[in-house]
Amino acid sequence: MEQTISELQQKMSTGELTSLKITEAYLERIRKIDGKVNAVIELNPEAESIAAELDAERERGKVRGALHGIPILIKDNIDTRDKMQTTAGSLALAGNIASRDAFLVRQLRKAGAVILGKTNLSEWANFRGKRSVSGWSSRGGLTRNPYALDRSACGSSSGSGAAVAADFCAAAVGTETDGSVICPSQTNGIVGIKPTLGLISRNGIIPIAHSQDTAGAMARTVADAAILLGALTGVDPNDSATKASAKRASKDYAQFLDKDGLNGARIGVARNLCGTDGRILELFNQSILVMKRLGAVIIDPANLPNFDKFGKTELEVLHYEFKADLNQYLAGANGRVKSMADVIKFNEENKARVMPYFGQEHMLAAQEKGSLRDKAYREALAKNRLLTRKNGIDAVMRKFKLDALIVPSGGPAWMIDLANGDAINWDMESTSPAAVSGYPHITVPMGYVFGLPVGLSFFAKAWSEPTLIKLAYAFEQATKARVEPKFLETAKL
Repeated sequence: MEQTISELQQKMSTGELTSLKITEAYLERIRKIDGKVNAVIELNPEAESIAAELDAERERGKVRGALHGIPILIKDNIDTRDKMQTTAGSLALAGNIASRDAFLVRQLRKAGAVILGKTNLSEWANFRGKRSVSGWSSRGGLTRNPYALDRSACGSSSGSGAAVAADFCAAAVGTETDGSVICPSQTNGIVGIKPTLGLISRNGIIPIAHSQDTAGAMARTVADAAILLGALTGVDPNDSATKASAKRASKDYAQFLDKDGLNGARIGVARNLCGTDGRILELFNQSILVMKRLGAVIIDPANLPNFDKFGKTELEVLHYEFKADLNQYLAGANGRVKSMADVIKFNEENKARVMPYFGQEHMLAAQEKGSLRDKAYREALAKNRLLTRKNGIDAVMRKFKLDALIVPSGGPAWMIDLANGDAINWDMESTSPAAVSGYPHITVPMGYVFGLPVGLSFFAKAWSEPTLIKLAYAFEQATKARVEPKFLETAKL
């Protein structure tokens, strides 16, 4: 299938396809193939009726926009007021039917998207235990990588990444606190956009930490990711962070797609984040040569200062905010648990089902924290923002007058290991500076190592989505690096 949103729209406009036919085709593909991948945790029983209603609208001459009739999957930590549960993959939240749509879901419905279902994820968005298995949840089981089924799909938006790669939907919504859009996107060979904090409302998303949490767009092409991103934006009265996006957001990020977008762009190579893996560096250096041929001015190195000085304070902030934010969410939810303390108790009482592979150390640490008025929290948050913003990304971009910084997004997917947890052996750092600062980050496929995808990251200052989309699109169009997965049992080494 592997058709873009624009191609699907064109076929619906001519009558060759309908939203119902497209929806049925994706549902059939999921039923046929997802047994291998396990990316989808729940299908929307109303998807076909929604598609039929949108087809009727089209017949009456009403087309809402680029997403009209397009099937989209969303991560199972995003509230939907329908017949689907919202659980963050946790049995502790089984049966939780949201009383209202998350703001971004309302935006998707308004845009005419068909919510096809929900995707599996690393339980509690990969912030329960220290020795976690990415892509595993007690409710959904284990999501596998479509390129090699014994390899990780990364996380925590594991199901969204694997589903897009496996062509179970036109595009998907993931969420990120630190790496949870970028890592599964790059590891599953797709495009991921982690936007500026506040571009997309956090309202209705099961939280980890409000200072870093954001939803993001995941798709097979930069164009499709840009279309989805535009539909997700909007000022939400119930999320104060979105107020800053009022004059900065766009409903049409596709307008920034420019195959000549790298011509004259100043690109900084953050060499001190790139690691030492020769295979990845070879792909990365080849990508730099491509950008030079396209007219980019490459500043190499343009090292990012202070990238290794906020790890402890980031974790401190996450623990403090996890307790405060999750307690607030659960107090208004419809599940059996009403606080983090309840979740911890449930997990312990159901240890065999909920914690067969790893524990809940992050939850226990968070539960011990005080309030967000604590000096330790406020100082840690201030330090994080100073080191990642003014004395980090802003500083290097100002020094070299850059449009963006680049770094490898990660390495090839690691073997799934339920006994020992994630065995990530990458020595580069691609996600934390943009995640902690709340700045935008895009990954796009740049090549393969033993048939396993590796991505290229572009990141920059706040509200730089138009520039990053332009740059990523130009690179994508020049390289066309992505190849479809073949659902191999193991990688061809």
